[in-house]
Amino acid sequence: MPRTDFNQLLEAGVHFGHLKRKWNPKMAPYIFMEKNGIHIIDLHKTVIKIDEAAAAMKQIAKSGRRILFVATKKQAKDIVAEKVAAVNMPYVTERWPGGMLTNFPTIRKAVKKMSTIDKMTTDGTYDNFSKRERLQISRQRAKLEKNLGSIADLTRLPAALFVVDVQKEANAVKEAKRLSIPVFAMVDTCCDPTDIDYVIPANDDATKSIAVVIEAVTAAVAEGLNERRVEKEKEAIENVPNKDEKEAKPRIRKAVKAESAQAEASPEAAQAVEQAPEKDNSEE
Repeated sequence: MPRTDFNQLLEAGVHFGHLKRKWNPKMAPYIFMEKNGIHIIDLHKTVIKIDEAAAAMKQIAKSGRRILFVATKKQAKDIVAEKVAAVNMPYVTERWPGGMLTNFPTIRKAVKKMSTIDKMTTDGTYDNFSKRERLQISRQRAKLEKNLGSIADLTRLPAALFVVDVQKEANAVKEAKRLSIPVFAMVDTCCDPTDIDYVIPANDDATKSIAVVIEAVTAAVAEGLNERRVEKEKEAIENVPNKDEKEAKPRIRKAVKAESAQAEASPEAAQAVEQAPEKDNSEE
């Protein structure tokens, strides 16, 4: 895995922190200096932290587990949607649904409702409704797609969270910590890094800064997924008799690729999650 380029981070403005008066003292170890009333992040430490986070995320992806990316701020939404979708990982870029992790079975039911509506449109049931009912169903489907479409294949709790701006996504971080899910995050000088397992000190407001960090970690995820696919192919080929190996190789590669594209959970696992008792979060 290639080491993060210091100059690339510098050019993207990753080192620019917040105003000195807005700083969080717990970020002091990651601050290099103060200039014109603005804190400057130590990019040497940022490089180390990005590499640590990327290595850990690569291993998670290699093991077949999922990483949920959370970035609802305007500057990060499009970048995360593009880069994360390319590596087939779930992401939230609209609004964090309360209880998404702590009340996961309910979220799965909402996702399942999308599938039910889609089924109605294909089997002809949709045509039996009145015009007003069809409009209501269409609006409901569009709303579910906007908020939950990007996590439709997340059939079990993620193995980790990657967050852009821990202040804005405080609820996501709280839920992850409550369930002991490790959190990777871009943390600016105004944020509290206490609850973050893998802190990446960086400017979380600039589009270029967010893009360079997201690109580094998604590249590591893609590398982990590729290594997993290669290992599966190798394992499958080793179990084939020598005389059939040449003929079986293309078929095995095709099967492994198709399996990887279907995410990591089986239909049985999804069904088990959906049938799990719903948790009441009314006290929260």
